[in-house]
Amino acid sequence: MSVSASLVVVMAVLYGAGVYAMMERSLTRVLIGFLLLGNATNLLLLISMGFPGVSPFYGSDEPQSDPLPQALMLTAIVITFAVSAFLLALIYRSWQLGQEDAVEDDAEDIALRERATETTTVLDVEEGAAEEEDEEHTDFSDDAVSPITAITQTAQPARTDRNGGGRP
Repeated sequence: MSVSASLVVVMAVLYGAGVYAMMERSLTRVLIGFLLLGNATNLLLLISMGFPGVSPFYGSDEPQSDPLPQALMLTAIVITFAVSAFLLALIYRSWQLGQEDAVEDDAEDIALRERATETTTVLDVEEGAAEEEDEEHTDFSDDAVSPITAITQTAQPARTDRNGGGRP
């Protein structure tokens, strides 16, 4: 089985462009990015299908293609269509209400961003304070850290069992 390198390159470009388009705040660009990702997935399934131009049916000694990627491709087409219809409805409704399709930040998004900034500031302050501390102290106590020493056991006399026989 040989896969055309051009199909792989086109698939990679579609994935890259789709992810880039989905990172925008405009719902129209999100829709375009999702359609590009759906087409890239269909190409991926087409590449992984097997021998091109060969039917997936049993009955001949010729090489056969795998029918599972064909079924997955049909499923991916239906899912892409359904999500695209839903995104189109969202775009239409947001255009009716606000004459734009960009997603705006609400109060919770702004509060979350401020909390993340505060947390980063607190972590930076703690990190700076940790560097100033003496290396001989741990986070668990204020005592000086001493090296770990091994306790050696001294030789004990041999024990005897009930019958008087000696055993170590």
